[in-house]
Amino acid sequence: MRFATVDPSTNRLVESVRQHRWRQVETMLRRAVAAFEINRTNTINIRAKKMKMIAEALIVRTDEFAQVISLEMGKPIKESRAEVEKCAWICNYYADNAKHFLKDELIKTEYSTSLVTHAPLGIILAIMPWNFPFWQVFRAAVPAIMAGNVVLLKHAPNTPKCAMLIESLFREAQFAEGVFQNLFIDHKKVRWLIERPEISGVTLTGSEEAGSRIAEVAGKHIKKTVLELGGSDPFIVLQDANTKKAAEVGVKSRFLNCGQSCIAAKRFIVIKEIARNFIDLMTDEIRKLQVGPPQEETTTIGPMAREDLAVKLDKQVRASMKMGARAIIGGYRPKVLKGAYFAPTLLVNVSPGMPVFDEEVFGPVASIITVNNIPEAIELANKTRYGLGASIWTVSTDQAQRLARHIQAGSVFINSMVKSDPRLPFGGIKKSGYGRELSGHGIREFVNVKTLVIEQ
Repeated sequence: MRFATVDPSTNRLVESVRQHRWRQVETMLRRAVAAFEINRTNTINIRAKKMKMIAEALIVRTDEFAQVISLEMGKPIKESRAEVEKCAWICNYYADNAKHFLKDELIKTEYSTSLVTHAPLGIILAIMPWNFPFWQVFRAAVPAIMAGNVVLLKHAPNTPKCAMLIESLFREAQFAEGVFQNLFIDHKKVRWLIERPEISGVTLTGSEEAGSRIAEVAGKHIKKTVLELGGSDPFIVLQDANTKKAAEVGVKSRFLNCGQSCIAAKRFIVIKEIARNFIDLMTDEIRKLQVGPPQEETTTIGPMAREDLAVKLDKQVRASMKMGARAIIGGYRPKVLKGAYFAPTLLVNVSPGMPVFDEEVFGPVASIITVNNIPEAIELANKTRYGLGASIWTVSTDQAQRLARHIQAGSVFINSMVKSDPRLPFGGIKKSGYGRELSGHGIREFVNVKTLVIEQ
């Protein structure tokens, strides 16, 4: 496995990084064991002070970090800055709230005293993806470390600079050596780590296939896992919706990060009587998108993160069009651009059985599915092996709340774009994984919920 920075806007190799050798990995594991003894015995106030230092550094150095994100995975520079700022938010959020989330819980029983405490588990292996190379890591690491755990990071092979920068932030904030360490390792070493008794849990954000492999190994060794996997989020537009606002938000949700987001709106399920108007509005919004190099301030759609991803997306779109889907706009790779680009695309006449309906489409392609009524909309929304997020658009919010309870997803947003928020639990069901990140639920995923009973 090669860890390398490849500029996806040109497909030019910038820098390669060597894998850590077995002896180095063993040393880092021993270091993590020692660091856990320090971090778990430190008070939450001490951890919070250090986490605030990281938040401050993220704000001061936002542009520096954003440039690296854009270089390594092609995110438009404005979106990269927003990602870094969001990482500062999560650091401050858990610094301010961890003590509350982890406080002892008194329970009234016949005993003199009965309570529930929350103790850290130990070393957590975090296997993270490239699409949000800072945010995904912070989303996993910050609550785990604030709970008293330590983290070993195995980042995506195409974002090594991001991984090293994040490690340096924890070191510069004077966390104990080994509280957060980055490992450049292949799948064989990942498996070895999961099997090691020192590892207490694994958190993964990635593909359905990767989640299945990790869960198999972790399950064999009785290790706690949290899996945030793929998504094929429905975006349901009912006949009484504000179609203009829905189209504006729908385009933002679908094309943010060049469509490379698990919780992006992917299947636009629209009631037939308003479909034509909604399609026209979506088309107008897509035409406003500016495709170009990610470092340019005017760019709103950069390249995809890797050439192979653009090739895969092209195959999905072509196969769907052969089955009857039709491109209103886009549907091709721009020949004038040399990198891993794919034109912003809107497909209509999409139906179950097509790749753009059945599979996770990780790129700038929106699919329109028209339906006759609300029951059909709900049926098609749930006609997927995924269950991460969903959104419903209607002026009747009472009706939307009732419908939301029938949507098979970890979160449903009404008249709003699905997104992660440190204050709200995040995760999915079905093939989208299990467990929750963020909020109080997320920080308690990797703790020992311990019952303590005292009789006088």
